[in-house]
Amino acid sequence: MSAERYLKIREQIPSGVVLVAVSKTQSVEAIEELYRLGQRDFGENYVQELVEKAHELERRGCGEVRWHFIGHLQSNKVKTVLPLVSCVHTVDSDRLANEIAKRWAALEREQRLPVMIEVNLDGETSKAGFSPDSVVRVVEKISKAHSKTLRIDGLMCIPAPRETSAEMRLCFARLRELGEQCRPWTQGKLSMGMSSDFVEAISEGATHVRIGTALFGPRPSG
Repeated sequence: MSAERYLKIREQIPSGVVLVAVSKTQSVEAIEELYRLGQRDFGENYVQELVEKAHELERRGCGEVRWHFIGHLQSNKVKTVLPLVSCVHTVDSDRLANEIAKRWAALEREQRLPVMIEVNLDGETSKAGFSPDSVVRVVEKISKAHSKTLRIDGLMCIPAPRETSAEMRLCFARLRELGEQCRPWTQGKLSMGMSSDFVEAISEGATHVRIGTALFGPRPSG
């Protein structure tokens, strides 16, 4: 990971958009390098990996990392990861929302925990998330049930690849429209866009982009 690569990405992201550096499988040294350049928001997909990195980076003096959990979160792992995260982007079931709310309440934090509701835009069986048809109802239900513990920041998606930029923008526009329908119960934020399509996502209103490969290079194998 070079400083030039990081700065080039930064130049393409407006000041109001959060760059979440996707650091799964990357080394602590690579994360620390970005941290020393001023990056603070990092995204991890696996609970144990996040926990280990968080403790090691704290030991190295990188104590201002804001960890975003962006992978599928199992209910039995919520208790472990919750004390460390600043946002969970992948709330994909009522059961998970209930568990997160219960565990967050037990921590007795003053602030509500920011979360995103994951939407399965393409109905892919290999991906988690609520269907587009159900998401407005789900957001209202979770918001009302856990108003004292969870703050629903908005919606998140991992869409299937599209052949053209125009098609990708249409996909992101769909999440934006769903987000507008959910607006009475959310903060109106949208977590969408990755290394190959974050420019299109930003053009359609992304507030959080999750970028890994374009920052760190190809993920280490093995």
